Amino acid sequence: QRQRVAIGRAIIRDPKVFLFDEPLSNLDAALRVLMRLEIARLHQRLGATMIYVTHDQTEAMTLADRIVVINKGRIEQVGSPIELYDAPVNRFVAGFIGSPAMNIIGAEGCENGIRLGSARLDLGAGSAHNAAAAAAVGVRPEDIMVCSQEDSDLSATVEIVEKLGAEMMVYLQTGAAAQTLTMRSPPDRSVLPGDKVHIRFNRSRLHLFDRGGVAIPA
Repeated sequence: QRQRVAIGRAIIRDPKVFLFDEPLSNLDAALRVLMRLEIARLHQRLGATMIYVTHDQTEAMTLADRIVVINKGRIEQVGSPIELYDAPVNRFVAGFIGSPAMNIIGAEGCENGIRLGSARLDLGAGSAHNAAAAAAVGVRPEDIMVCSQEDSDLSATVEIVEKLGAEMMVYLQTGAAAQTLTMRSPPDRSVLPGDKVHIRFNRSRLHLFDRGGVAIPA
């Protein structure tokens, strides 16, 4: 109620710019969603500029026309939510935007592709020059899929399965990547903890990063 009163007082003054400093941080989950919708409706109705500071990337993605990602006082990237999601300029932005976060895997450039431990990902001759500088590869949870052994990039063991109704989050242990990977999966897939599976990455959605964490153009 205090948040609503504060916003109402600001609207009465008819300002050209609204400044929101983490207005939803102290609310419970249900109220946070409700207030997020109210702020979005206000923005549409008033047409005023709103500068909104938040550590919650979901709020940033759903409310913003443009996002400014700041890391320790430094602007890392400016763009629309989809631009930041699809084309992060470095590992910080890649790891911050998206829920669950992008999987970042240590990699080594090799001929026509990259190597993840003992596994090799062929990226095609056209990507050979750029891939040579890769020190890490990023892949979002929705861009990992279970496949046959013949088509697989990595083998993995299912560690934990979170059933969320409309989707599942599957946490995979991989020997080659030497870390846990998060995979977003349809809810009807039959996957249980302890299962051995083969996984493949969506090649068109991979993100390569150099040793400095800067994105390498495709």
